[in-house]
Amino acid sequence: MRLADVSGRALALLAALAAALVPAVFVVPHMLAANGSQDGFADQRNLIDTVSEEFVRYWNSGDRVLSPGMERVVDYWFRFHVTKAAIAAVLLIVLAVLGALLRRAYLLSGGLGPARRAAVATAGVVITTLALFSSLIVVANIQGAAAPFTSLLSMLPVGAHHGRLADTLDQVRQRLADSLNTGASSPPALEAMISDNSRYHVALAVMAVAVAVALIALSSVLWKRFRRTGPSDRHTKRVLGAFGVLSASSSLVVIVLAVANLSTASDSAQGLLVFFNGG
Repeated sequence: MRLADVSGRALALLAALAAALVPAVFVVPHMLAANGSQDGFADQRNLIDTVSEEFVRYWNSGDRVLSPGMERVVDYWFRFHVTKAAIAAVLLIVLAVLGALLRRAYLLSGGLGPARRAAVATAGVVITTLALFSSLIVVANIQGAAAPFTSLLSMLPVGAHHGRLADTLDQVRQRLADSLNTGASSPPALEAMISDNSRYHVALAVMAVAVAVALIALSSVLWKRFRRTGPSDRHTKRVLGAFGVLSASSSLVVIVLAVANLSTASDSAQGLLVFFNGG
């Protein structure tokens, strides 16, 4: 079989689609999430300033339910995460198919010269890197959509030293510390933050477990195929072995991530205090 057996037209089409989706992941979410007065949120400085102002208002309201201004920003942030996760998921699917075709092309490239084989291998590495990056974007934005309030709070300039925001942050830190050290009751707004922060980390832990299971299953399949491949087919064994090692080692990293997030979720107030202290 020859490299030409892998459709060049399919490869070109998928590559063009991936090339269009990569910038779309970063440009389109703000456009689709915005409506009317929220267009300015595409500017990060404006978004941070708005979050800071609305956080002060929300804290001073004394309510658990988000204030109208904060709810408006959180709704925008939810739509942003959903849109970005969806586009990144489509990109991931395209890259997965493209990667499978390139892998097949590489396995069929035994009769080609070293330069063309190297070009196919390099393209495969690039696609694999982009796929890993896309998967991280999908996971991060699903997490953000699951708890958009906490995701939005991560944009707060917690190092502020003056002004209304600094005073509010000091109050939040004090109430968190009192709750942890003396068991004092938390204000409704703080209870909402603690609850949402826990959901934020549980969401990532659940996804990390799912990804780890998928990686372990993939590694098992690859190693079985590796063992069944004859010693004469060193080309195929090299590819299967490389991806088997990559998937197995990646699963270990993801498991550590899951455990860390479950630990934070189980002690959400402490994790929140670390965040507001700049950790």
